[in-house]
Amino acid sequence: MMKVIRGKFHGIRVTSADLNYHGSITLDPEQCALAGIYPMEFVEIWNKNSGARISTYVIFGEPGSRCCILNGAAARTCQVGDEVIIASADYIKGPEELYTLKPRILTFLPDNQVDQVLYYDVFQSDKRPYDFRIMDADKHTVDSCHTWPNVDVAAVRADLSAKGWSDAEVDAFVASHFSL
Repeated sequence: MMKVIRGKFHGIRVTSADLNYHGSITLDPEQCALAGIYPMEFVEIWNKNSGARISTYVIFGEPGSRCCILNGAAARTCQVGDEVIIASADYIKGPEELYTLKPRILTFLPDNQVDQVLYYDVFQSDKRPYDFRIMDADKHTVDSCHTWPNVDVAAVRADLSAKGWSDAEVDAFVASHFSL
């Protein structure tokens, strides 16, 4: 048996920490549905700010709230605003099952709005039997994925336009700093 990733929130920010609540992590059920994360499911949580790594179970919060609340003992591992990675796992019998597994990965903007919905893809290439790529879940392409987490490019564009930059100048800036 191999333990593999099944779904992931990458870079969601902690919105609250409640030491006196029953242990768990409270997440937005709408976002959980996008990644295939279920209530009462155990997840691994990795704090990008502190390096803390914990395991706890998911409970659902208010739909549409974009919440990420660490409860009970887990509340001691973070501060409001910390970026965390939350990963759910599954078990497969062997590497040949990797070809059919398509873990869904959500990346987030600073306000916990979903930025991208991606999936991991293992495929056989000319170079190796188990190659890997990150795919856009809607377009099923590699080129539409970006690797600059927590940057709201639309907000950057709006800010530059508000400062009087022309559309051509904004496009050139975005192309040079946020290339796909």
